Amino acid sequence: MASVDECRQALRDLAARLDANADKVRERIDLDRTLACRVTDLDTAFHGRLAGGRLVDLADGDDPTARIALVTTGDDLLALVRGELDVARAVASRRVSIKANPFDLMKLRKLL
Repeated sequence: MASVDECRQALRDLAARLDANADKVRERIDLDRTLACRVTDLDTAFHGRLAGGRLVDLADGDDPTARIALVTTGDDLLALVRGELDVARAVASRRVSIKANPFDLMKLRKLL
């Protein structure tokens, strides 16, 4: 079972990858939205902001007002970030839930 520290590090790794490819990501999605990542089995959450093709201001704790919320287990979060779990299949099988308005979901699909 994944730990809180492993989930935190996975999100930092994701932020670093997005940062390294910010120009390409920005071309695909132009979003400035708050983001919450809720890890159900660990009863923890993280929040940050997608802006300019980057994941910034990543911190511990939930943001109940986040415009985009990703809800999953720790193991599935790690698998998603590592590229071992396909996002579309994970959402279809309800292993991952992404809550966002329909326009943001369409933009996020380009990234995922």
